[in-house]
Amino acid sequence: MSDDELFVGLDVGRMIRGALVASDGTILSQDRIVAEVTEPRVFIDQLAAAINQFTRGTRPKAAGVGWAGLVNYSQQRIAANTNLLDVSPFDLRFELEKSTGLPIVLDNDANAAAYAEWQCGAARGTSNILFVTIGTGIGAGIILGSQLQRGACGFAGEFGHIRVEPDGLECACGSTGCLETLASGPNIVRRVREQLFSDPSFSVSQLASDMEGTLTAQRVFEAALDHDELAVKVLNETGQILGSAFASVVNLLNVEVVVLGGGLMAAGDLILVPLREQVRRSAVGVAYDCCRIVAAQLGRDAGMIGAALLARDSYKRG
Repeated sequence: MSDDELFVGLDVGRMIRGALVASDGTILSQDRIVAEVTEPRVFIDQLAAAINQFTRGTRPKAAGVGWAGLVNYSQQRIAANTNLLDVSPFDLRFELEKSTGLPIVLDNDANAAAYAEWQCGAARGTSNILFVTIGTGIGAGIILGSQLQRGACGFAGEFGHIRVEPDGLECACGSTGCLETLASGPNIVRRVREQLFSDPSFSVSQLASDMEGTLTAQRVFEAALDHDELAVKVLNETGQILGSAFASVVNLLNVEVVVLGGGLMAAGDLILVPLREQVRRSAVGVAYDCCRIVAAQLGRDAGMIGAALLARDSYKRG
């Protein structure tokens, strides 16, 4: 394979995941490192090193960076971070191009993952897609008429910050009652803990023994698969909460397919079944009938693949 067909993709969150990707989306090599959380300069150097490791012995044409925060796409600047170290005072694109010698494209991580699922994953062959990734936070990528929708400044798709509970908890974004405060991985854990504290009937839950240690969303998923009543209840409620929010988007955008990715999909049908049922109950019938709701196919690789393919297509246009 010639170097003309090679691109680098980074998926940047609390873990930096990077890959060398062929133009058809095939991952040729990949690596990951824990992100620096205290010093912006060190963090930027980490990102440059993560790209540079894939240039040894090859010459990729460009690199894409999927960022877990707000990206002003037209200016190619990081605008805000809620779950990452703030590097918005830096011109990240310039810094990375200087350190790597490659053209760099910045975009939101959910946009990158949506692009990958559209190009070579669960949404391949469709034109109107809502992709939602649910993990530490909740983000979305929207493709309409085969065009990734970024909005006026690049901030479209902040699905996790739809307000669903007016008197709800304060969110990292500064608002209250956001979807993310109920349905993200950490908040699924919070709701399990609250149930264990407030309802003695759940003292028999296998999750009760985790209260004094580290209770994680993954542990909740495992317990639900083992038919733990509390875990099943919380995941069923999570599916309904998400389904109500999804129904509004199905009504608004009339998408062909909703694709769910991120760590939450480890729960599989325990989330998908109540979510689909809630969308069926809440959405306009004809809009629901022409929309599929499916799990993502590319898993944790979607962000890296999508970032690389965005770099591919930006490089071609340039």
